[in-house]
Amino acid sequence: MSLATREATSSVAIDVENLVKSFGTFYALRGISLRVHAGECLTIFGPNGAGKTTFLRILSAISRPSSGDVRILGLTLKEKTLAIQRQLGVIGHQTFLYDDLTAAENLLFYARLYDVPNPRARLEQLLAEVGLARRANDRVRAFSRGMQQRLAIARAMLHDPGILFLDEPYTGLDQHAAMMLTNWLQKLRSERRTILLVTHDLAQGLAMADRVAVFLQGQVIWEESAARIAPEHFQQTYFDLIAKGNS
Repeated sequence: MSLATREATSSVAIDVENLVKSFGTFYALRGISLRVHAGECLTIFGPNGAGKTTFLRILSAISRPSSGDVRILGLTLKEKTLAIQRQLGVIGHQTFLYDDLTAAENLLFYARLYDVPNPRARLEQLLAEVGLARRANDRVRAFSRGMQQRLAIARAMLHDPGILFLDEPYTGLDQHAAMMLTNWLQKLRSERRTILLVTHDLAQGLAMADRVAVFLQGQVIWEESAARIAPEHFQQTYFDLIAKGNS
C-alpha cells in the first residue's frame, strides 16, 4: 500500500473550494467546489469545453488556478506542489514520454525522478504487466498510440501512487489495451485507491464510479451517488442535464 493510500484512509483525499481558471476574459472554470474521499472513484462527465481537462491539469499541478483552493491529502497545492505530485499518478491526453528514449529508459528516468526503490526490477514488472516486456529496448517513437498509452500507464504506476487522475484514458487504445486498462482500473478500485476519471463513455464511467459529477461551462451542474443512478436511464438523464444547462 502506498504512502498516499495509508495517509488518506478514512479522510478527505481531495478538497477543492471555489476553483476558478480564466484565460483573459474566458472562464474555463467558474467556482468549482468538490470533495473526494479516500478510496472513492469520482467519474466526471461533460461535453467538450466543459472544463474537465483544465480541472485535472490544475489538480495535477500542471496548470495554476486563477483563484480558489486545492488540498490533496491535507496539503495545499500552492505550497506543497512537489510533495503532492509524488502522490499522484496521471494519465491524460499527453503521455509524458520521450520519443527518443526506449520504453525501459523512459521508465528508468521517471523511477529515478520519484526515488523508486529497485527501479529496474519495478520497471521490468510493469512492462510485463502492460504487455511490453519484449519491446523494452525499442524507442517510443516506433510505438503505436495504443502501445504508448500502455507505457504511460506503467509510467503513472511506477511510484505506486494512492491517487490517480485519468483523463480519457481509453483514447487511442486498441481492444487488447482497452481490456488491459479496464482490468487495471478494477484492480485499483479493489485496492480502494482514490480515482478521478474523466470520460465520455457514460456506461463505462458509471460502472467504475462511486460518485458522478457533470461539468458544463466550467461549473458542476449535477452530482450524485452512482448507487442511486439507474444505468438504463442515465444516458437520458445526462442529455437532459446538458440541454437544460445550455438553454
